[in-house]
Amino acid sequence: MIAPPLGRPLAADLFNDLDPEPPRRWTAVLPGLIVAALATMAAGFVADHYGAPLTLMALLIGLALNFLGNDPRMAPGLGFASRTLLRWGIVLVGARVTGGQIAALGPMALLAVVLILLVTLGVGILASRAFGMSSAFGVLAGGSVAICGASAALALATTLGERRVNQAQLTLVLVGISAASATAMFFYPLIAHQIGLSDRQAGLMLGASIHDVAQAIGAGYSFSDEAGAVATIVKLTRVALLAPVLALIAACFPGADGTKARLSVPWFVTGFFVVAALNSVLPVPAAVGRSAQVVATALLACAVAATGIRAPMNALLGTGAKPILVIVAASLVALLLSLAAALLIF
Repeated sequence: MIAPPLGRPLAADLFNDLDPEPPRRWTAVLPGLIVAALATMAAGFVADHYGAPLTLMALLIGLALNFLGNDPRMAPGLGFASRTLLRWGIVLVGARVTGGQIAALGPMALLAVVLILLVTLGVGILASRAFGMSSAFGVLAGGSVAICGASAALALATTLGERRVNQAQLTLVLVGISAASATAMFFYPLIAHQIGLSDRQAGLMLGASIHDVAQAIGAGYSFSDEAGAVATIVKLTRVALLAPVLALIAACFPGADGTKARLSVPWFVTGFFVVAALNSVLPVPAAVGRSAQVVATALLACAVAATGIRAPMNALLGTGAKPILVIVAASLVALLLSLAAALLIF
């Protein structure tokens, strides 16, 4: 079993639970942040000159610079980019969304998101049992796919307790989720284009099926602006469902090491909906709205680049097959259900 290298988190850290305490001196953040910013600018150059998706280019360039993640001087800045910048980027994405767009999704789309989450979680449990592993591991893997990737895995592992899910299993899920999310970000928009989905259909499919927040939003905007707005709403709805899912898991698996689930809605999710609400009811100048969108795009691209730089490639190459197959099974079910929902609802 290969554990991730020390100090190399596995994905963008939404809940501040993948990183050690942030450095106290802002100068410690500069090296990694500068590298992430340069990678983002390089991605922007490629995207502008060759018509490639910005977030995809940021991920690929970040992976090309992955060797820099071994330098401990880079860790604080890369952590800041993939954590803090990601959160603020999500908040500012709210400037692209209005209450009318949220309402336009309709109750059927929101119901579909909940059902997809529950079925994906159930498939994770069934696949885990089929491969000879525990139901708890199925909850961990399936829940990570269904909700928000690595951050959901950490929260679910805390709820289940180490008696049911050990650190080695958690590491495998984190690595597998990181790889699956990056793969989905690349291929799912291509699938949507190939099938001929509309912008709204693609947004629902991408937002309801891709694992991590940055990749889901990035995939949506790589398809179109409207698809990105829909994907953002759908994906953050999934993130908001983490709290009730944790409560459900705690009820089904009582007494797990005496730990309690994190039941609060993440502040960046609240911030996203607050900005979207303000954008709906206030006369925001067009220049301000455009500026917010540009900043949001840059912050998300920087977070994706930093995630690529700090991805633990050695751990990824050394993972076992069965845990990864559970993640693959849950991911395929989530994709198929999301596609079916998109075709039926829009």
